[in-house]
Amino acid sequence: MAFALNTYPITYRSKFTDGKWPQEYLEKPHKTQEEEAAMSEDARAKLENSRNHYEDMPLVNYTSQYGLACFEGLKALPQKNGGLAIFRPDKNAARFARSMEGLKMPPFPDKLFMEACIETVKRNAALGFYPHYESAWEKDSYMTANSVYIRPFTIAEGGIGVNLSSEPYVMVINTPVSSYFSSGRSDAIVSDKVRAMPNGTGWIKACSNYVISALAKSQALKDGYMECVFLDGTNRKYIEEGSSCNIFFYLKSGELVTPELGDTILPGITRESIIELARDKGIKVQERKISIDEAMEEAKECFVSGTAAGATPLTSLTYQGKKAVFNDGNTGELTIEIRDTIKGIQYGKLPDTKGWMVKV
Repeated sequence: MAFALNTYPITYRSKFTDGKWPQEYLEKPHKTQEEEAAMSEDARAKLENSRNHYEDMPLVNYTSQYGLACFEGLKALPQKNGGLAIFRPDKNAARFARSMEGLKMPPFPDKLFMEACIETVKRNAALGFYPHYESAWEKDSYMTANSVYIRPFTIAEGGIGVNLSSEPYVMVINTPVSSYFSSGRSDAIVSDKVRAMPNGTGWIKACSNYVISALAKSQALKDGYMECVFLDGTNRKYIEEGSSCNIFFYLKSGELVTPELGDTILPGITRESIIELARDKGIKVQERKISIDEAMEEAKECFVSGTAAGATPLTSLTYQGKKAVFNDGNTGELTIEIRDTIKGIQYGKLPDTKGWMVKV
């Protein structure tokens, strides 16, 4: 399933007006989740399509014309003991506000962000739109588990001509989501494209950043790889991140290295969580520049991290025709430990000693 454009019926909307954020919850046409699943493919597609259209919003705006927008991605995960919980939504709220400020928009308040995310999930769940916990997910460390994907995003007010957004909309939708990466594939290639340049928007979760990512990822898939990796735009030497995820290298020295944050790298929430978990386990973690040569010669394990990716292993990395294979092509022990720990906390199999999970 991965991401699916099957928006749940309840959507949140707010538009910055006269210095305030008035809120509304919109309920789109729907049947029960079971009834929709039993519909013909055409009928279900028509119903789902109706939930993705809003005739009272401007078609021509600074988002549709120039990509001026930002978004977030977080999950509400079924819990082993029942119910749903969201992973670290306060961090997403803060990053969303920073992104909006970076794009010179009025920032959406953290409190409203939290309320909107929790309430949309709660209202959709009350209508039966949510996945139930399955013990079978534990067999593959939740790599194929389902969850509710929460997508907050901005849409600019109507306008044409290059300009900023002073009265943006903030929307929050819910969709079903499962595994992001294809199972059985774990090879990556270094892209020749540049994702971000200094003094740009690489640190913002801006919609425009993902155009290059989509192009590079598409080419990687066409060439038989699961993922692509970007180098810095200045020296074309240092690793920055994957197509839509941060990246880690576990070196032969016993150090876990991830590229240091700057204005070209997105500050990932899963990244931050993994750093904390690894240090709790006594692993020396370094946030610093790591060259492609060092990574290919000194890394014994490699994995990417993100809301969608979790902690997903890369068993090889190809650069200019040279291929480095990590851990003999198998998922490494540290990668497994980190993956199982973070997934276990998220799905309620392991105790949440850090208070990261917020119940819906």
